[in-house]
Amino acid sequence: MISPILLTVTGIILALTAGIPLLVLTDQAKAQKISAVLHTLAAMAGICGALLSLAGGSRESWQIDWGLPFGPAEIAVDPLSALFLLPIFIVSACCAVYALSYWPAAENPESASRLTLSFAILTASLGIIVIARHAILFLAAWEIMAVACYFAMTVDSRKKEVREAGILYLVTAHIGALALFAYFALLKGEAGSYLFPPAGSLSASAATAIFLFALIGFGMKAGVVPLHIWLPSAHANAPSHVSAIMSGVLIKMGIYGLIRTVSFFAAIPFWWGVLVLAAGVISGLIGVIFAIGQHDIKRLLAYHSIENIGIIAMGTGVALMGTSAGIPSLVMLGMAGALLHTLNHATFKPLLFLCAGSVIHSCGTREIDRMGGLLKKMPLTGALFLTGAVAICGLPPLNGFVSEWLIYLGLFRGIIDADTFNDPYFALAAPALALIGGLAVACFVKVFGIAFLGEPRDERARDAHEAGPAMIAPMVVLAGICALIGLLPQAVAPLLERIVFSLYPGMAASGIKLAAHASLGMVSIVALLLLFLLAGTALLYRSRLAKGPVTAAETWGCGYQAPTQRMQYTASSFAATLVGLFSGVLRPHTRTPQIQGHFPKPASFRSHVPEALLEGFYLPLFDGLNSRLSLVRKLQHGKLHLYILYIVITLLTLLVWSHFRVRS
Repeated sequence: MISPILLTVTGIILALTAGIPLLVLTDQAKAQKISAVLHTLAAMAGICGALLSLAGGSRESWQIDWGLPFGPAEIAVDPLSALFLLPIFIVSACCAVYALSYWPAAENPESASRLTLSFAILTASLGIIVIARHAILFLAAWEIMAVACYFAMTVDSRKKEVREAGILYLVTAHIGALALFAYFALLKGEAGSYLFPPAGSLSASAATAIFLFALIGFGMKAGVVPLHIWLPSAHANAPSHVSAIMSGVLIKMGIYGLIRTVSFFAAIPFWWGVLVLAAGVISGLIGVIFAIGQHDIKRLLAYHSIENIGIIAMGTGVALMGTSAGIPSLVMLGMAGALLHTLNHATFKPLLFLCAGSVIHSCGTREIDRMGGLLKKMPLTGALFLTGAVAICGLPPLNGFVSEWLIYLGLFRGIIDADTFNDPYFALAAPALALIGGLAVACFVKVFGIAFLGEPRDERARDAHEAGPAMIAPMVVLAGICALIGLLPQAVAPLLERIVFSLYPGMAASGIKLAAHASLGMVSIVALLLLFLLAGTALLYRSRLAKGPVTAAETWGCGYQAPTQRMQYTASSFAATLVGLFSGVLRPHTRTPQIQGHFPKPASFRSHVPEALLEGFYLPLFDGLNSRLSLVRKLQHGKLHLYILYIVITLLTLLVWSHFRVRS
């Protein structure tokens, strides 16, 4: 039998070599195709390794004698790693193929090689993170991931907003890394080794500190509110296929790290689950509320990443509360829902970013209000975007519904067991999840209606064209996965069970079955019936059109004799009611024109929803700290001999301190 870890390592190596062809070959177009082939081969090897590990439910490890003074390192593939390896390889291959048309090397000779190399290193580092079982190896891969992502997202560094987004990302990434240094130091002290401890093996006195540092370090990467400040600008300003892997895969490394951390402990306090559940509710609501107020299609999708990270955190919180209370069904429903939503988000969110990239590539703008009527010009992209929108809104018959269904059931189970908990957390979280879903539907009705329906609002939108096969094919693959999981959820139920049992070995004896607890067979039947209903409606519509000629006529123009495209709803007007309802959170900036007289002068309306937490809290805080530390900066003269003097003084101080400490 082929070794899962051998296939996984082979996939990581192939992904890493995918950045080399553009550096050594003169024919850049051919080199980029070779790179895409290598990414595809890496995906085939990595996916096979992950599926073999999931099918067997076992753990396979290799030891690495690397000669460093931290003991031998270890890499391993277990069911949890395998789940996260799937989106790493699937999304990276789709993005590499997509880049052939979106960022062709022949048209971008200066940036294509740097982008392809950094993308390859990013993919390989993501793979190493989820198989690393040694703190130093994990941190090294984590730092490589951060730097590679920075170079990939700032490839178009001529733009000021791209540079600013890159700096913000890099600063926050290193703040999170500092928290992880403290986390691994405490973990090493409790486990006695830099190797990751087995699941359920720790009952440490420093458990709370370990958990809090993990929540900060991994939460920063995941984009949990209020640690999300880097995410909207980074996703919006990166190339669309880089945004796809950042949203679909990179931020999931934070989820992976948090789930791996809590699995180390045999018993956890109940408040851990409450804190993660509350963070999930806040992140979900804040993310979707800010998404509603956006005009930039990529920034809108970025805020929905925060929303879905919140949903994943809600499922994780349910599982942690069930672990503390000793209720296996709650653990299974919450953790399975969180893990499945992680996988689902890694399919429908890259799908949406790639569709958005196709629209931007065709229209030359990210502003929704300058689009319109694109469904006529880009029918395939429009249909695929609609597929992703239905999935992300948690509607049947697609995969987003299944994972949210599991989390709902976990919350309802917690409400039923209210006597055990004697707490209102589940009863408050369930309607919050429903509100998140409803607002997500409103947001995607806005973006699809404004961008794809109606009439073109701009010349570029009027001249839009469908994306090429290299851009359409990856989107079709991702849409197919969304449909497959949505229609056959019972097929993934055994895989999710194996992951949960690997995280909680004591639950394996309970014999709990996810499919039975969640009625996944009935979910599949309803999804198939709904699909047949939609297909039948489409066929009936086509048959009606085929019976006779279609008469074209203008829609009612509200009495205007010469209606124009400017009289259509805009993103601002469509979302005005909801933005006004949540204005206390959004803090919108609007400039309303004053219309006076019978023949008023031309005027315009402007609205903007700022990043309230970043602009209203973090930046003033750091500006204040910067001014307070101005005296310290006077020590920086730029003169080498003074810096040497500082070092000598510091060393003498340490020697004196250590001398008196030894004597005492």
